[in-house]
Amino acid sequence: MTLSLRHARVRYGPLEALHGVTLAAPGRGVTVLLGRNGSGRTTVLRALAGTVPLSGGAVVWDGVDVTRMPAFERARRGLCLVPERRAVFGSLTVRENLDLAASEPTAAPGPAAAHDLALAAYPQLKPLLTRRAGTLSGGEQRMLALSRALLAHARVVLVDEPAQGMSPLVAARTYELLGSLDACVIVAEQRLPPALIGRPAFVYELRRGAVVFAGEAGEWRRRDRR
Repeated sequence: MTLSLRHARVRYGPLEALHGVTLAAPGRGVTVLLGRNGSGRTTVLRALAGTVPLSGGAVVWDGVDVTRMPAFERARRGLCLVPERRAVFGSLTVRENLDLAASEPTAAPGPAAAHDLALAAYPQLKPLLTRRAGTLSGGEQRMLALSRALLAHARVVLVDEPAQGMSPLVAARTYELLGSLDACVIVAEQRLPPALIGRPAFVYELRRGAVVFAGEAGEWRRRDRR
């Protein structure tokens, strides 16, 4: 299984955010999209998820062109997008957010099992179960959002800055969890996460809406040091 963009172009009004981007992520493992703000990495995730339309090119999933497939249908088929912001239901409690994840067709069997899985991944959430998600810190909200993604048992997981607001220890745990998934995982980051140094990962670096590097993480680090 692979998920790819082929010569993808995305426009926001008169501005073109992606200029013919081509990239591919394997069916299992972590692919990293690197780039500064405005580089196009978030737009790549949205294009793959179907939340922004392409003005040119294609999205191909398992060899099938899904460019015209709506976002809800991609989600139904096993794609999970965790955006940088508004990734949780702020008016609901942590427990209620997890209950919603447990109600998904592919999720763990029942709320109790969902809670157990989420708390095993992030024990820090246990004393927060009755808190409204909107009152959590940024790092706590990221843990909750990622817990919901883990519970979905998705085939494709797209995450924009997964470790934002987390301590180095929790960030390392987060990448350990993402790397252990039997899924195609694509993350967008400004810098190569320390937790991925020395681990197998493929890197695409974007700059001004175009791919300027594609290769293994170790190769990118050697290039970046020059």
